Amino acid sequence: MDPKSIADALTAVRHSRPLVHHITNTVTTNDCANITLCTGAAPVMAAAPEEAGEMAALAGAVVLNIGTLSAAQVESMLIAGRAANERGIPVILDPVGAGATAMRTEACERLLAELDIAVLKGNAGEIGVLAGAGGEVRGVDSAGLAGDPAAVAASCARTYGTVVVMTGPEDYISDGERTLVVGNGNPLMGCLSGTGCMTASVVGAFVAAGDDAVVAAAAACASFSRAGERAAELARGPYSFRTALFDEMANLTEDDLAAHADVRDAGAA
Repeated sequence: MDPKSIADALTAVRHSRPLVHHITNTVTTNDCANITLCTGAAPVMAAAPEEAGEMAALAGAVVLNIGTLSAAQVESMLIAGRAANERGIPVILDPVGAGATAMRTEACERLLAELDIAVLKGNAGEIGVLAGAGGEVRGVDSAGLAGDPAAVAASCARTYGTVVVMTGPEDYISDGERTLVVGNGNPLMGCLSGTGCMTASVVGAFVAAGDDAVVAAAAACASFSRAGERAAELARGPYSFRTALFDEMANLTEDDLAAHADVRDAGAA
């Protein structure tokens, strides 16, 4: 894939500075807000049902994350999602822990059935569960995936009519026809709570600023993972890595991304 298109996607975010509305979990709310700022976009968190739809209507993208799920939160997500759908605003769903409990799985299935989800972003276990491909989830972590990851991502995308981002040591991005693989990243990203949630925030910023959700999502994954590679060079452990990750995301340049983004075509689905 042309590295310039990845770099151009980062430029588009920083020029347009889209507002990204989150209804997200209580563990990583602050991290999601700050990584959105460091990417070049603007975050807002408004989960109350009385304002969720109004805020969504003002946004460039809406990110829904079920990490600390409640029944009331699902209703707020539906209100925000419907308001976004009515205006053609992309909705990103992070199905945190889908497959771990019936409540989480059923909430994801309801959101996918009742909303037009532009991007479904999850780990391999979560996507495998939702695709019916035998994924395993332990708590909110992936515990394995049966089958070829590119094929599972493409199958899930076709099932739900969305773009799927399946994160892991390599990230797979598919709309059911095109599948891209992002090879950037560092193992320290898996040692820190919230990197998956932050990925969804970055994807929201890029999709809000781009016309092609597959390219935008791949560029988002490459950018965040490239920041992780740079942060790992400075870190002494997970917590110094956390600080460096935010700094490197804010300092990431289009030239660095064009030179180091590892995005390739996985072939026909």
